[in-house]
Amino acid sequence: MQFENTDSYDKIHFAVMAIEAGARKLGIPASEMESRLNRQGLVRSHLLKHYDLLHTQSLDWVAEDIVETLINWEKSA
Repeated sequence: MQFENTDSYDKIHFAVMAIEAGARKLGIPASEMESRLNRQGLVRSHLLKHYDLLHTQSLDWVAEDIVETLINWEKSA
C-alpha cells in the first residue's frame, strides 16, 4: 500500500511526531499525551491549525511548545 504525500497526510504525520515527542518530554505514553491533548482540543486547534508555522521548527522546539501549551490549558480548565 502506498500513501500519497498529501497535505492532510503531512499534517497528520507531523501531529503524530509532535505527540510522541511531547510524551517523551513528559515521560508518559503517547496514548496518554494524545488523550490529554484531545481533551483540550489542542490537536486540531494548535498542531493542525498552526502546522504551517510549527513544522518549520525543530521537533524539540515543537515538543516544548506543545507540552507548555498543554500544561497551561490544563491549569486554566
